[in-house]
Amino acid sequence: HFLPLLIQTHIMWPPYTYHHLLAFLLTFLSYVLLHSSRKTFSNVKVSISAQWTPSAFQQNGSTSSLSPGETWVENKLFADAGEATLFLGALDSIFLFSYAVGLYISGVIGDRFNLRYVLSFGLCGSAVTEFVFGTLTEWLHFYNVYFYCILWVINGLLQSTVWPCVVAIMGNWFGKSGRGFVFGLWSACASVGNILGAFLASSVLKYGYEYAFLVTSVVQFAGGVVVFFGLLTSPKEIGEFIFIQENTDSQRPLISDDEDELCDEYSIQQRDEEPEPQPKAIGFLQAFCLPGVIPYSLAYACLKLVNYSFFFWLPFYLSNNFGWKEVQADRLSVWYDVGGIVGGTVQGLISDLLGKRAPVLAISLLLAMGALVGYSHSPNNQLVNGALLAITGFLIGGPSNMISSAISADLGRQEALQNSQEALATVTGIVDGTGSFGAAGGQSNAEGIKSSPYFTLLSFSL
Repeated sequence: HFLPLLIQTHIMWPPYTYHHLLAFLLTFLSYVLLHSSRKTFSNVKVSISAQWTPSAFQQNGSTSSLSPGETWVENKLFADAGEATLFLGALDSIFLFSYAVGLYISGVIGDRFNLRYVLSFGLCGSAVTEFVFGTLTEWLHFYNVYFYCILWVINGLLQSTVWPCVVAIMGNWFGKSGRGFVFGLWSACASVGNILGAFLASSVLKYGYEYAFLVTSVVQFAGGVVVFFGLLTSPKEIGEFIFIQENTDSQRPLISDDEDELCDEYSIQQRDEEPEPQPKAIGFLQAFCLPGVIPYSLAYACLKLVNYSFFFWLPFYLSNNFGWKEVQADRLSVWYDVGGIVGGTVQGLISDLLGKRAPVLAISLLLAMGALVGYSHSPNNQLVNGALLAITGFLIGGPSNMISSAISADLGRQEALQNSQEALATVTGIVDGTGSFGAAGGQSNAEGIKSSPYFTLLSFSL
């Protein structure tokens, strides 16, 4: 009974309603679907590499997705799998660079336009782009390097609209009290999406990699439609204004008509009352110079380089380094995400109890360095490999989830803004955008990740 008592003593939970739950679930679902489609590309890289080269046989048993031999001679993109692998790494870098640039822009847009419209547009537009990239081009047997690059730039820009919007919406609905735990639990959406993407891809991969793209893109498009018609971006859309106990800084309202007015209980005001003017959106440079934004952005750049090396290349590494079938590698890779889910939730709760985030992050990342070195010496055993992946995911995915969600919300709602300016989406875009620039720099070394020492080198980034 000690832990529940400790949590109750240190964290004063605000009253949550059905609308809070709906906002939590729909934003969670949005990023689950986005990440499942994003993960599909990394899960089918072996099949794509085979499809873009003239090789007719693969050791991993994915020959069922290959086109006839005549098609290879006429439409092959690369002379061998090595060249194809380098291009896949280049596509990852192209995606991340465009995604990073888009995050800087999307954050500013999200603070100035309706978050629901921006979010739905990004989900549906990205789904269409991925369908064209992975499914339509294969059905038409159309293979073109420049066309793939253009599509992946567009996809990066469209996907960049999603994260700043969902974090801003969550920040509108959930206050600072318990934010570490709530956002830690919610930020598992990326890892859940990775698991879902791996499951969907491995389930239909025997029919061809184009069907993996088809399934995830259709589901994501449907999710965008649901978000458009069902999501409320803030309590103000239903006339609700949340006020908590007076003189409790951790319970200060995130949305209020009069920030000097604090009520002792939860109150509801109807739409017929004349609303106060909306907060003015903060400028990009102003947001960049807010306390804590630059240090956490730079830290996230290093951390995301490591995290996305696992995200983009882990199934490929397992298949090439240990000789496991592509389907087995896809399913084993989910243990990294399982560790990240637990890590984000547990570390977020600990940070709430301590009232500080940075010490929890620092300790976890120091331990993660040892975990990476240990994983680089993992034996050819799936049970041991899965256990090491879960530990590594806990120590790396946990801090990654905290910085990109709870800490970004803290920075976007800090006292320096005096609750008079809208900055949450912009700050989230800056933090995640800087992180994506860091991640992009490490994805072009596709050949290096075939070997175990690569993970030892990643520890230096932490």
